Amino acid sequence: MRATVRIGVLFGGPSAEHEVSCASALGVARALAEQGHRVVALGITRTGGIRLLPEPVLAQHLGTVAAGRAIDDRLPVTGEAVELRRGTAAGTVAVSAADAPATVHAELDVVFPVLHGPYGEDGVVQGLLESLGVPYVGCGILASAVGMDKVAMKRALRAEGVPTTPYVWFDEPTWRAADDPEKLVVGLRGPLFVKPARMGSSIGISRVADGDDLVAAVEEAFRHDHVVLVEQGVTGRELECGVLGGWQPEASAVGEVRVAGGWFDYRQKYFGDADPMIVPAPLPGEVTERIRELSVRAFTAIGGWGLARVDFLYDEVTGDLFVNELNTLPGFTAHSMYPKVWAESGVAYPEVVDRLVALAFTRHGARPSTAHPGGTA
Repeated sequence: MRATVRIGVLFGGPSAEHEVSCASALGVARALAEQGHRVVALGITRTGGIRLLPEPVLAQHLGTVAAGRAIDDRLPVTGEAVELRRGTAAGTVAVSAADAPATVHAELDVVFPVLHGPYGEDGVVQGLLESLGVPYVGCGILASAVGMDKVAMKRALRAEGVPTTPYVWFDEPTWRAADDPEKLVVGLRGPLFVKPARMGSSIGISRVADGDDLVAAVEEAFRHDHVVLVEQGVTGRELECGVLGGWQPEASAVGEVRVAGGWFDYRQKYFGDADPMIVPAPLPGEVTERIRELSVRAFTAIGGWGLARVDFLYDEVTGDLFVNELNTLPGFTAHSMYPKVWAESGVAYPEVVDRLVALAFTRHGARPSTAHPGGTA
């Protein structure tokens, strides 16, 4: 990797995870700057516009750790409207003024998308970056789309023999047309978890126990997607493992999430008073190794590249392990599980992001010269 890399950090976005993305982006930007890279912060508005965060504002946020001053714990989406286009050199992207495309503010060597949820984690922005011919961090179009779509993800995992919880899925027209909608989940034991197929950060998810309103839970999920997944609940421990790498991905230490109320919902993830994460998780050695092995298998099953966090449910009574889901762009604040499990494995946060940038160049350099029109890959 080049000594000093010009890195565009994309954050914000139109999804319901906008604020989470802004918090993750601050951690990533600080770590990249610590490694000596030039960071250009590009905020995506809720309507899809791109804003170039002014350098003095970015510097203020990056300097708060050393200075010890209190400041907002996320990068703001503010600044001049800009657009992305191909750079003058092959494999770069230019950041140009939206109202004067000839005015180039920066040329970037690589883009680090820190966009959680739809439009950023589902292959959409990856497709844009592919069309611009620029290296970018993380999973490609297909793996991002499969990882974001819980139904497609479960199909991919089951095809490769990776254990998942029993589930059913249906679209909104099927639900509306059913004489007795509850018959669509016959065969699943409660409690049930009702989820939008394509959403993250536990948004739109409901736990439905005996006597609870399944219809209300499904309607809540439909607020976020027109396809809904209903999973059979597993009474067990919530465990998480990080994957990092390309052709030969590696698995991290295993962490555990211990929560009140039966599951790790949005409120506890981002507004809870206590840290529910235990790293490393107290587990028998053979269970830890099984989780690490299944994490790599799951990552490979969706065609992953760069990073993912793999979430498990562990039934201690039966010894069964189930992959609950993969997150191809996990939370990246200093308090998030992904950095924590890698720190426990001896890889500090700045080194993690540095490796991810190197992996972006590795993938880009391995592509055939015809992969991007107008230049070599």
